Amino acid sequence: MPTLTKLYSMEEAALHNTPDDCWVVVDGKIYDVTKYLDDHPGGADVLLAVTGKDATEEFDDAGHSKSAKELMQDYFIGELDPPPEIPEMEVFRKEQGMGFASELMDNAMRYWAIPAAAIGISAVVAILYARRK
Repeated sequence: MPTLTKLYSMEEAALHNTPDDCWVVVDGKIYDVTKYLDDHPGGADVLLAVTGKDATEEFDDAGHSKSAKELMQDYFIGELDPPPEIPEMEVFRKEQGMGFASELMDNAMRYWAIPAAAIGISAVVAILYARRK
């Protein structure tokens, strides 16, 4: 019968951050390294410094050997529970259409010279007509 892997949240893993109770998260897997603190070649402080966050980058940067990675399996206790997926929001774009009135106003603002010229010509014609009488 296959064993089920226990799932933990990052918040729960972060609570184990003392020399008497130390969990480390690497590649989405959780390791209880409490008993390994004194044996860690880099010292206990290195492990304690990465509790409460994802230590994958620090682990990879340290260049651990294959045997070190195999040794980790002795301390494996579970995996991070993946966060729920948040659906992507639909963004309204200006190009999606805004209705006739909005498009008319948009065009009037874009081509303001045409209405301004029509008003200007009408004003000149009205003034000239009024002078003739």
